[in-house]
Amino acid sequence: MNKVELEELLNKMTLDEKVGQLVQVIGSNFLDEGNDITTGPLSDLGISEQMLYNVGSLLNVAGAENIRKIQEKYLSKNRLKIPLLFMADVINGFKLVFPIPIAQGCSWNTKVLRKCAKISAKEANLSGINVNFSPMVDLVRDARWGRVMESAGGEDVYLGKLYAKAVVEEYQKDDISKEGNLAACVKHFAAYGAVESGREYNTVDISKREFLQNYLPAYRAAIDSNCEMVMTSFNILNGLPATINKTLLNDILRKQLKFEGVVISDYGAIEETIKHGAVKDMKEATLKAIMAGVDIDMMSRAYVNNLKDLCLEDKQVEQKVNESVFRVLNLKNKLGLFENPYGNISYEKESRYIMCSQNLEKAKELTQETFVLLKNKNNILPLDKNKKIALIGPYADNKEITGSWTIYSTNEQNKTIKDIMEKTLPKENLLYAKGSEVLEKSQINSILEAWGKEKLPILENEKQQKEKLIKEAVDVSKKSDIILLAVGEHYLQSGEACSRSNIDLPSIQKDLINELEKLNKPIVMILFNGRPLSIGDIQNKVDAILDVWMPGTMGAEAIIDTIFGKSNPSGKLVMSFPQDSGQCPIYYNEYSTGRPHTYNFRYLSRYQDIPTKSLYPFGYGLSYCNFKYKNLKLDKNKINQNDTITVTLEVENQSNYEGEEVIQLYIQDLFGNVVRPIKELKAFQKVHFKANETKTIEFKIDIEMLKFYNYNLEYIAEEGEFKVFVGGNSEDVLEEKFLYGKN
Repeated sequence: MNKVELEELLNKMTLDEKVGQLVQVIGSNFLDEGNDITTGPLSDLGISEQMLYNVGSLLNVAGAENIRKIQEKYLSKNRLKIPLLFMADVINGFKLVFPIPIAQGCSWNTKVLRKCAKISAKEANLSGINVNFSPMVDLVRDARWGRVMESAGGEDVYLGKLYAKAVVEEYQKDDISKEGNLAACVKHFAAYGAVESGREYNTVDISKREFLQNYLPAYRAAIDSNCEMVMTSFNILNGLPATINKTLLNDILRKQLKFEGVVISDYGAIEETIKHGAVKDMKEATLKAIMAGVDIDMMSRAYVNNLKDLCLEDKQVEQKVNESVFRVLNLKNKLGLFENPYGNISYEKESRYIMCSQNLEKAKELTQETFVLLKNKNNILPLDKNKKIALIGPYADNKEITGSWTIYSTNEQNKTIKDIMEKTLPKENLLYAKGSEVLEKSQINSILEAWGKEKLPILENEKQQKEKLIKEAVDVSKKSDIILLAVGEHYLQSGEACSRSNIDLPSIQKDLINELEKLNKPIVMILFNGRPLSIGDIQNKVDAILDVWMPGTMGAEAIIDTIFGKSNPSGKLVMSFPQDSGQCPIYYNEYSTGRPHTYNFRYLSRYQDIPTKSLYPFGYGLSYCNFKYKNLKLDKNKINQNDTITVTLEVENQSNYEGEEVIQLYIQDLFGNVVRPIKELKAFQKVHFKANETKTIEFKIDIEMLKFYNYNLEYIAEEGEFKVFVGGNSEDVLEEKFLYGKN
């Protein structure tokens, strides 16, 4: 359809039909033929059966057969034959699950994110999905917040922009109607990653300059890449919930960022503005949301029960409704649904493409690039297959390694470390004992209760069972040369609604590690996690740490290839690991204080009980190679507004392994109109090195790298003195100074 035809369709619609287009409900209501709408889940929303066949979009239902069945049923009862939109959360994979987004970010390789997105989008699209609630581009600095797992850019602005652009472009490409493409929904607008105390759904209170400088850029990058949809966040910003925040959604999103697509609320967010205390009832919530610019109400009673009456009372509201409905119709048109309401559904292609062997092999390669080697004392890794290895730990034979956003896939298809090692090692060289559960039963039951899941039975001899598992692990380990220890947090401890005040390794696993340490045998720790963990009390008890995050479907295969040297780890952290939970939030690009902690003196910005710096800093990650940085040089010591400085250095691989290194460039503005960060990432290169190879690396510094928002919120580069740092992480760097002047 062209614009005129869409406007004609809009003019034919009744007010009920218009309101319906702005309502989103769960798609499972259409699948149950015996579903009684008066007693089913939609009755709580006040949705009648007649209105059900006016709703514009469905949430989290997929599968070619299901989608075709629902669309046929819907169109048979929809007067104007306006097709449904099918939206879903495909966060780190559809059926084939990739590493969680924070792990993908640790690849420091946009190609990794693009390839993961490409396969996920095609799987989902062949199964009937039109819109994906991804990518999440929130800046995250507090590891206590469970949703840091969804942020590929982590704590860095520059990476956040790159990754947002890459994922949106890969989902949508040049035409969202083509097979394998999805409309991207960027979330959460805005600044959701700054929730106080790292507590889910909590308050956000940051300055306007902080918002513009650090939190807005990734959203801007996604919008500049033509993302089709934006999701509002649950939090307040400047005292107003984002979902009714006209300044945020109209002035910033629509006018400043020039976003022309669809705005959707997060799940139930419009209704929740009442609990915030920002509105007195559902009618006021509806009015403020539609006038602020929220086009689609996801799973609340607001629009469906109040929007029609508001339109009849006020022509301005009706005009806003017309604008919103047109945007929804336009998105459906871009997806080609008016010509083909079933989109790119294909039973044959769905069965042939999803989980195909070619994609599984590609997933293994991509997964390997996300692992971060945190420690490798005496180069104990890679392991020798001729050594006798004791495989110990709750993740040694555990399939639950895909993360908490695995909606359309099952863990049953996954292999475990034990499965792969049994095929890799001679039988006599592999010993196994579980050692411990992931969590105490009481801890997991607390989580299950909050999730509405059935609790596990707690046995009278629970303590004896725990001691038995540890003893078995110790006995097995005594017979080995090396202990391979697979530990980590439970997959339900990270993700949405998974905030933790203490991000230590679970105590039941610490007890196991303490007993194994007494054996004085080398211990290699494989760490499974959805966030940076506080492992300061553990790191000295093991010889090596390989952080594999929640690695997805091909995680076990990728781990085995890495620990035995078939693959060389190259990942670097995108979030700092704290010394202790009490350091959170902690991030590399902090502001310097007037009393920085440079030595042990009482009246400095420090902790009494732990170091000030992170345990493992942003950008950190080891390799089986040993990279040495040297000879940092600038071709000039001053830059003007039309010029660049060329930075060169040599990086030497002092090892017999080939591998990749992420070479990072940071800049510090030494004296600014406002206090500036101690350093900021401005460029990086991921470079492949042959064994014992030395390469000359070159960067360009230009004026754009020096710009910031000053006290008056002007985005400028300020004349003065700067430092440039280059290194393998944010702390171990070479440095030089240069000047910027307009002439």
